[in-house]
Amino acid sequence: MIELGQKAEDKITGFYGVITGRAQYLTGCDQYCIAPPIRPGTNEVQKSEWFDEGRIKVVGPGITAADVAGPRPGGPNRDTPRQ
Repeated sequence: MIELGQKAEDKITGFYGVITGRAQYLTGCDQYCIAPPIRPGTNEVQKSEWFDEGRIKVVGPGITAADVAGPRPGGPNRDTPRQ
């Protein structure tokens, strides 16, 4: 299983970022959400995308959950799967 927080890219498109979510389905087609970095020179947040597990290539250690933990648990995520 791929760890959340790792840096990864999609093998097909080259889409790159940090894995921030995992969706496990009854049918076995698990998916991972990749959150890309800020668009260079703009401070514009890019949209996260979901990819099937077989398309993910881990390219670095990334960040841990403790590194981004707040004082209270967060709420709904705008990037949750819509399938």
